[in-house]
Amino acid sequence: MGRSRGGLTTKIHMLTNALGRPLRFIVTAGQVSDITRAPALLEGQSGGAVLADKAYDSNALREMIASMGAKAIIPSKRSRKVIIPHDELAYIYRNRIERCFNRMKHFRRFATRYDRRTIHFEGLVYLVPAMIWLR
Repeated sequence: MGRSRGGLTTKIHMLTNALGRPLRFIVTAGQVSDITRAPALLEGQSGGAVLADKAYDSNALREMIASMGAKAIIPSKRSRKVIIPHDELAYIYRNRIERCFNRMKHFRRFATRYDRRTIHFEGLVYLVPAMIWLR
């Protein structure tokens, strides 16, 4: 998810639990690729499966997920020569991360990115999920 205001662009990389509640965040510059932050988000986590979209399709990430003892439910990119099948019924639940972002956007300051400094925005990124968890 990227936000832009006055030439500033930031992206939030987020990890949620199975219920769609936020667990971890990394705020980066807008041009940073999603796949580069995935190992940091997954570090120290456990679970039965990791659901992600096509942007996270890489052999290295799949190996990391397998070393965690979890199943990677990630659709293959079109450019992949050998398509790796994924569980389509389980992939339906990936929309919970989108729902989490939508709940966070209910906070106007988060949705419109009023803060000019990234450090101030990052503080809000941690405050909003705390409020979501308290509901």
